[in-house]
Amino acid sequence: MRFGVLGPLAVWTAGGAEVRVPEVKVRALLADLLAHEGRPVSADRLAFDLWGDEPPGNPVNTLQTKVSQLRRALEAAEPGGRELVAHGPAGYSVRVDASTVDLLRFRELVAAGRFGEALALWRGEPLAEFADAPFLAAVTARWTEERLAALEEFAEAGAVDLADEVARHPLRERLRGLHMRALYRAGRQVEALESYAELRRLLADEQGLAPGPELAALQQAILTHDPALGPADGGARTNLPAPVTDLVGRDDAVDGVRGLVGRSRLVTLTGPGGVGKTSLAVEVARRAAVGDGVWLVELAGVGRDEQVAHAVADVLGVREDAPGGFAGGRSDDLVDRLVEALRGREVLLVLDNCERLVEPVAALVSRLLRAVPGLRVLTTSQEPLGLAFEVVWAVPPLDVDAAVALFAARAAAAAPGFAVTPDNTQAVEAICRRLDGLPLAVELAATRVRGLGVTALLDRLDDRFRLLATGHRDAPARQRTLRAMIDWSWDLLGDAERTVLRRLSVHVDGCALDAAEAVCAGGAVAADEVADVLAGLVNRSLVVAPDHRGEPRFRLLESVADYGRERLREAGEFDEVRRRHAEFHLALAERADRELRTAGQLRWLRRLDADTANLRAAHDVLEPAGAARLARALTWYWFLRGRLREGLRLMTSPDPVTAAWRAGFGVLVGEPVDPAAAAGTAEIADPLDRARARWFLGYVLSTVGDMPSAEELTDRALEAFEELGDEWGVASAHSDRVSQALARGRLDRSWASARRSSELFTRLGERWGQLKASFGLGVLAQLAGDLARAEAVHREGLRVAEELESWPEVSYKLSWLGRVALATGDYAKARDLHERARRAAAEHGFAPGEVYAETGLALGARREGRLDEAEAHWTRLLDWHRRVGFEAGATLVLAELGFVAELRGDAARALEVQSRGLALARQVGDPRAVA
Repeated sequence: MRFGVLGPLAVWTAGGAEVRVPEVKVRALLADLLAHEGRPVSADRLAFDLWGDEPPGNPVNTLQTKVSQLRRALEAAEPGGRELVAHGPAGYSVRVDASTVDLLRFRELVAAGRFGEALALWRGEPLAEFADAPFLAAVTARWTEERLAALEEFAEAGAVDLADEVARHPLRERLRGLHMRALYRAGRQVEALESYAELRRLLADEQGLAPGPELAALQQAILTHDPALGPADGGARTNLPAPVTDLVGRDDAVDGVRGLVGRSRLVTLTGPGGVGKTSLAVEVARRAAVGDGVWLVELAGVGRDEQVAHAVADVLGVREDAPGGFAGGRSDDLVDRLVEALRGREVLLVLDNCERLVEPVAALVSRLLRAVPGLRVLTTSQEPLGLAFEVVWAVPPLDVDAAVALFAARAAAAAPGFAVTPDNTQAVEAICRRLDGLPLAVELAATRVRGLGVTALLDRLDDRFRLLATGHRDAPARQRTLRAMIDWSWDLLGDAERTVLRRLSVHVDGCALDAAEAVCAGGAVAADEVADVLAGLVNRSLVVAPDHRGEPRFRLLESVADYGRERLREAGEFDEVRRRHAEFHLALAERADRELRTAGQLRWLRRLDADTANLRAAHDVLEPAGAARLARALTWYWFLRGRLREGLRLMTSPDPVTAAWRAGFGVLVGEPVDPAAAAGTAEIADPLDRARARWFLGYVLSTVGDMPSAEELTDRALEAFEELGDEWGVASAHSDRVSQALARGRLDRSWASARRSSELFTRLGERWGQLKASFGLGVLAQLAGDLARAEAVHREGLRVAEELESWPEVSYKLSWLGRVALATGDYAKARDLHERARRAAAEHGFAPGEVYAETGLALGARREGRLDEAEAHWTRLLDWHRRVGFEAGATLVLAELGFVAELRGDAARALEVQSRGLALARQVGDPRAVA
């Protein structure tokens, strides 16, 4: 595990995933421990740092609680993480070294003279979120001083843009002097002298002092053009083109790359064609303060490896001696001449469009950088140069807001008077999203507004290559059309790369490596070669790099995917590859159906989440029998995720397994129960499928109050699960027996089932099951009057439900917490919890959750004396019970309507309603309702 203090407090796993440390006080505790760099800190000192003069009642015990929370967070992120927080006689400490905390690594790199790498570790102000904490002020000030000292050493050795640092530290004389020298050598003598005057004014106003003798001498040297300062003629120092349009949406990117160029001698901007690498590089170069100039070398038209050095030499004005050039070994002579021409100078060289010449460019850049200390190189390429000292910066597509701004600017230029308005905003945003925020594609689309308007433009994007087939005549040929842009990249690929790329295009919204291997292999590409080919395509910026947290996924930009599918059809592989894609995802779903009932549940939920679009695409391709298998395999996933209507839409097979689950889903979205559903389970041939279908119907009927029917189904399912040795099924059935036994007044049986369910689900490690078991334990604790225990159980259950993103269970847990709040008399809290529960259920079409939440709102309204509101709630609930065919479940509704009438003083109405409720309670045999 690694810790970051050189910026906002951060924690990462060894694999690079960010670790969330919850609660401000726990984060402050970690910051305090890290600020002591591994040295122990006494409990009293930590308590004072955290709470100052307003400590909690027992600060040491509260501190121990915070330490435990910190250890839990670290352990949850990475096994063994809790051991990093140690305790000894002298107090608490965190175990760190240069490999695990960025501050110590920074010092190690500075000591080795590797200033650029050291400064790159800084992400902002140290421990920024605790900037106002008194216990950290001296520490962070010391660290900031260390950074400035390193920056100044780095600036002594080469070109670093110091303008921002001088603005932040205007009275620091050494920093000011370095900046003045850089301005002078860039031909900006007046600005250098103005900088000195500003410092002199600040010192006089704030401290009554004058600049030191070294800075005064530097001012005099600038005035007299002392040769020791280097050239300052201010003459032509660049061949950069003058800007003709604004660079839209790239302010942060320009700042980020400028910082990299200031700290690193070789920076490569990568990204797909059309993402704006050249525009960004040129803008960064325009703003660079480099003593001896900035030079742009365009390599797109260079055809042979040996011509790379000639292209650089032509731009720099380095001439060849012989008319025939440097053929054969003479090319080395030209590189030597380049070295001599650059030696002793500070130059930024921008090498544009290197992707067709990566090897010769890499060789030239490596040789020049090693021989010329003052040289810096910024390259643009669809793939990195692959040099050890290269810093790679992937240029991202524009976000939606920036893409819309670019579209608006270019469309207004093509169609004067065009503007983004409330009427067309949605269409423009959709265009920009469909074009992946690629600046070139957005600009090409904007030129069509004059002839089509935005609505027709959006409608025609399915045929984007025909639509975006005209561009600006002064653009390079490869950038005049969308197809030409991708053709440029396609032409760079080998046969294996083209095969994998076109086959990858059948995936929707990306895929995992195992899917890519299954679908993209075949012919000349073996399955075990796909990973390497994919890595090459990521390097070439044609496949979007996988997220480095968790399992890798590979994705194509929409335009590249459309292009790939065209190539797939040209190769005659479209139908076969789609079939392989569908078969893989059918097998994936069937495996996941098993794994979702194990300790690996959360990982498999996330996998199916990520592949939702692929699974839908597979369903559309599979023949009816395969589609039915896929729907059955996804049923439990749909339930866990609360995607009930999606399940109902795709459960179209007439087989008895699907019919049973479809009936259960129908009840959960508020439909009446199919009376034939329970009997139909007898037609299910497989005993495990039959038991699960009966269990699920029993669970569903329990949620709507039909306890007699539910209990019969649950008991039959439990008997079958026990015969089959299915512990998951046994645990699930017992979890439903809790509420069923309560309805009969059997507290002993309810407690026994709650404990049995919890024990089995805990042993299995299945998170949803543990959540389900916690419901019973929490309810029983509440009935026993242990409200603190009930709240703790339900709150932990809510945490697990949110982690699982099981929205039906989130709704239920919020409602149960609301019931506990009602029992404690905290009606405002109860109302908030029940409203949240109702919204969570409504957003996912989970009718029983809505009903249960509204029941809580009704209970609270009646207890607060808001009788009209309570009656409105109860009337809606009574109608719902009638609509779904379970009027027998309305005993509580009738009792509460009776209480409302009683509170209004209407004794006759109260007696009439309560009498109906008593008759119904006796009919269903619920002793609690009878009482």
